[in-house]
Parts: sequence; C-alpha cells; structure tokens
Amino acid sequence: MGRLRSAEQRPGARILGVGVYRPARVVTNDEICARIDSSDEWIRRRSGIASRRFAGPDETVITMAAEAARKAMAQSGTDPDEVDMVLLATMSFLEQAPTAAPRVAHLLGARSAGALDISAACSGFCYSLGLADSLVRSGAARTVVVVGSEKMSDIIDPTDRGTAFLFGDGAGAVVVGPSETPGISPVVWGADGERHHMIAHDRTWLDARNTQGPWPTLRMTGPEVFRWATRSVPEISRQALAEAGVEVADLAAFVPHQANARIVDVAAGSLGLAPHTAVAKDIVTSGNTSAASVPLAIDHLLSQGAASSGGLALLVGFGAGLAHAAQVVTLP
Repeated sequence: MGRLRSAEQRPGARILGVGVYRPARVVTNDEICARIDSSDEWIRRRSGIASRRFAGPDETVITMAAEAARKAMAQSGTDPDEVDMVLLATMSFLEQAPTAAPRVAHLLGARSAGALDISAACSGFCYSLGLADSLVRSGAARTVVVVGSEKMSDIIDPTDRGTAFLFGDGAGAVVVGPSETPGISPVVWGADGERHHMIAHDRTWLDARNTQGPWPTLRMTGPEVFRWATRSVPEISRQALAEAGVEVADLAAFVPHQANARIVDVAAGSLGLAPHTAVAKDIVTSGNTSAASVPLAIDHLLSQGAASSGGLALLVGFGAGLAHAAQVVTLP
C-alpha cells in the first residue's frame, strides 16, 4: 500500500502587505439623522462616529474586495499567479451561490487559486487570518490573500434608530506569506450561539419570500452587546497575548473591531496599554464596517504614522454569532 505524502511545513507566516478600498461617498451624521430621531451630538457621544462611507451601485462587495486586494498585492510585490488561496470575509454579500471569493480571484487574475467566502460577521477577518496562517505554515498554500469586504448599507434599515448610524461600507485586505519566524500568533477564537439573537436579522429570507414582507435587515440589542463586548474583549485579548508569548507593554498597536468607540476605550483601559501603544479609532470616519474594520484600521494607523512596520499589533474581532477571534501580528 502506498504512503501519502504530506506538505512541507514552514516555521511561520506573516503579513506581507495591506490594502484598502474606501467608497467615495461620505455620509455625515446629519444625513443619517434626517431619517431617525437622533442628532450628531448623540451619535458622537454614543458611538464616537462622525461619518461613514456608503458604497454606490457600482461599488460592490466583490469590486471593493478586488481593489483592496490589488493594493495589498502591489505593496507586497505579489503577482496574481503566486496567489494560492483567496479568503473573503463578508456578512453582506447577498448571493449564496456562487460565492464572492472566486469572482474576486478572477478579477485579481489569480486563476489557479482556491477561493472561498467566510461568514463570521465582525470576527470574519481575524478568523480568516487565522486560517491563512495555518494554510501557509502547514504548506497547503504559500501565498494567501485575506479580504474583509462589506456593503452594510444593503442590510441596514435606514430608519432603525438602533443600527442606522453605526454601519458603513468598505474593504481591507492583506497578503499572507511564509516567514522564517512567526509573524502571526496562534489564533484565539470561540463562539456563543446561545446568544445569537443579540445581533441578528429581523426575519429570514424565506419569511420575506413567503409573506412578501419587508426586506430582512440587521437588528441589535445595543445595551446587551455593549456589556458583552466590554467584558469579553479584554479577556479575549489577554488570552491572545498569552498564546503569543508577549506582554501588553510589547504592543505597538491595539486594533480591535471598530464596533463602537466606547467599547474600544473600555477595552484599552482594561488592558492597561502602555503610552506608546497606538489605539485604532478608524470608526470615527468609517463607522462599523464589520469584517472590513480591522484591516481598514491597520491601514489607517500605518498610513498616519501612528504605528510602524515591524511593530506588534493585537487584533481582536467580535460580533454576531456571537463569535470572537484574536491574534498578535507583526505589522507589514
């Protein structure tokens, strides 16, 4: 009987480049408030958000993902034929089949790459990054493109006071490749499906079809989610630091999912971050972009000079599911 051959394993993987796509249209709080009973002052105080971007008809989950990935590939010097896998994290792509990732790979010219969508909501990018790390280290792939792309404006009710002001659109991507030393720590992840109702659509697509009722849109029990996140994110973060074998003081940046500026502040305070650690606040001008928020925030820190290449960043994704994932990475 023949013996199966295993792939050659590698000592580590790292992020080689990052790229983003931000839609052209900027939407202010005043524009949002025209359809809900709120104010610019209230939105800023409750969420930290001053504006967000909404994609136009020609800016789709697929086109935004492809543009962000092209930039990440250009930064890392990656040719399309070098890409072995495309992982696309999204919760707002409205077609179940075919999935979006193969079409993103096609637009990139990565015609021999594997491609799949990953649906883990706001944790999706960190989940995908954990998978990419495993693929590269195991030898199953050499180069992986990881993208978070969202058009949340398609699944939000603009008249719902609880969610209309929170969400925005955009895409962020990284290229992951082999490294002689680990550049991505072991991922810490988990889920609590018992509390799935806390962030969920208000009806199923089947209900909408059978009753010809309203379009299903996302709803959230805001106070419950806030309490869960402010308790869980510091705990998840400490677990990720322990798995990485580093201390809080070693961090150059803290990049949590950009759900709410108050959650970011509470988590940063609980961790006791050092004065030199940059805290991502891309939410101020991007809103909550779900699976796109972490790579968008990484790019913002790097482009503004708040964090430097080679520094350690703690990434934390959390949201619908309820699901979470976190890891420490070396910034590209």
